[in-house]
Amino acid sequence: MSISREVRQTPSTGWLPLLLWFVALGGVIAWFVAAPPLWKPLGALGMIGLVITLSGFFVVNPNQSRVLVLFGKYQGTVRDEGFFFVNPFMTKTKLSLRAHNLDGTVLKVNDLLGNPIEISAVVVWRVADTARAAFDVEDYVQYVKVQSEAAVRSVASGHPYDDAMHESVATTLRGSTDEVTEELKVFLQQRLEEAGIEVVEARINHLAYAQEIASAMLQRQQAGAIIAARQKIVEGAVGMVEDALNQIQKGGTIQLDDERKATLVGNLLVVLCGQAHAQPVINAGSLYS
Repeated sequence: MSISREVRQTPSTGWLPLLLWFVALGGVIAWFVAAPPLWKPLGALGMIGLVITLSGFFVVNPNQSRVLVLFGKYQGTVRDEGFFFVNPFMTKTKLSLRAHNLDGTVLKVNDLLGNPIEISAVVVWRVADTARAAFDVEDYVQYVKVQSEAAVRSVASGHPYDDAMHESVATTLRGSTDEVTEELKVFLQQRLEEAGIEVVEARINHLAYAQEIASAMLQRQQAGAIIAARQKIVEGAVGMVEDALNQIQKGGTIQLDDERKATLVGNLLVVLCGQAHAQPVINAGSLYS
């Protein structure tokens, strides 16, 4: 398939042809009034010609363009804003050069480990080559939508949801947002190059486990959080116990053998690491009785 290339064209302004058109209209009207009845059909032909000529006038608004085609042959693209006149038989297809937002639908995809996840992306794009957008694809808006979904599926299936499921992988969907976003943008730009589309921005706007495994994954995340919190508590408790023993021995008023130290350490760790409040117990006997 041949690749189309945009050709810029700047047609003549439409104000002078519009003035001449009104002059010709006045002449045709005068012809109808003054000409003999036998010659009046010529005035009708002139009026038909003026009506056909009207189709040669067109306006290009800011950030808009017109693709010009004459009898099936591409003539060029007008990107300059203003009022213009071209061959009346040219077709003038309007293409917007403004930025478009594509809010992708939520897709259910399997990540690298086969876990079903829900993911969607927002893509900001604009037409960069009007010839490709007009002639190389059937419907460039639908093309962007379909290729965006394919790109999101491809990127999502190449990474795990998070590093807790696959520690050897550095890039994850949840923890490596910048890397995944850049990968999605590059991958999408490669797919949309054929349609003359420029990807301005692409980012993930929804990411979650699928409903059927969300509850199990939430429990796993909660368990991980509890374990991490417990590890922090134990580390702090051990430091506090060490400080307590050092303070007791530093004064020299109380001498503890190894067994009493072990008992004291155990009691302090229970108090510091336990979830419930400690209940005091008075021991009237001896540790060795």
